[in-house]
Amino acid sequence: MSVLIIGASGFVGGELMKAFGRAAIGTYHRTPTDGLHPLDITDPDAVEALIARVQPTVIVHPAAQPNVERCEIEPEESHAVNVVGTANVARAARRIGARFVYFSTDYLFDGTAGPYAPDAPPKPVQVYGRHKLEAEQAIRDVLDNYLIVRICGVYGYHPTGKNFVMGLIGRARRGEAMQVPSDQWGTPTFVESLAEAVRELAHSTHIGAVHPVGPDYLSRIAFAETAAEMLGFDTGFLEPRTTEQLRQHAQRPLKGGVDNRSTQALLTTRLASVREGLAIVRRQMDTDRAQ
Repeated sequence: MSVLIIGASGFVGGELMKAFGRAAIGTYHRTPTDGLHPLDITDPDAVEALIARVQPTVIVHPAAQPNVERCEIEPEESHAVNVVGTANVARAARRIGARFVYFSTDYLFDGTAGPYAPDAPPKPVQVYGRHKLEAEQAIRDVLDNYLIVRICGVYGYHPTGKNFVMGLIGRARRGEAMQVPSDQWGTPTFVESLAEAVRELAHSTHIGAVHPVGPDYLSRIAFAETAAEMLGFDTGFLEPRTTEQLRQHAQRPLKGGVDNRSTQALLTTRLASVREGLAIVRRQMDTDRAQ
């Protein structure tokens, strides 16, 4: 099996490259990265040419414009990347008969009744969620052999990355205050167990939406406080704020997150709890500092 990872230079994409190992071939977009192929997914000819040349058995697609605020302000860019770009890759996958694994989001839901099961009816409340839903539908229209991987709050130790935990570590070390939503709930997901779960699911015959997220359901501030304590920081730099107080451009689902139970039942890979994931982050952080 050969696996093409679209967006392998990103945080999740890099972890997927590790999980799939020698079977993996990856792409980057803006920043040249050794060993990866350049690709702009909004260019259908470039997508078609690369996929025809590589002939992967599986295409894994974490590439996106994931900045929810930017999507709200620049909806044309969001549509070009998150909808048109995804459809370009899905059509190329169909032409070579590849299995397609697409990364979606818990922002498909309005956040009134989370965490949501894979068969819950979507109702996005911002541009990002609406575009990810359009992309999901495009995949269903084009392909028969696909997985839609909905994720939430992915974190891990990645010194150059921008995930929530790395932002928290940076603020704590610099002694800067960090405002954290007190009324937004989700299912934090440790990136290493996510990547292993996706590798297992990609090799399966399962079709449809899956939720390989963490098993814990908690508020963003509760997760931040747990992370700070487990990583050895005083929690005094954390400042709880309601979503209304944060005055963000894009509406957020409050009781969001997705339920992992039906997906965990499909897996031999165990999806890490918050405390299990953060314990690994602490060991990686301490090792990095000691070097």
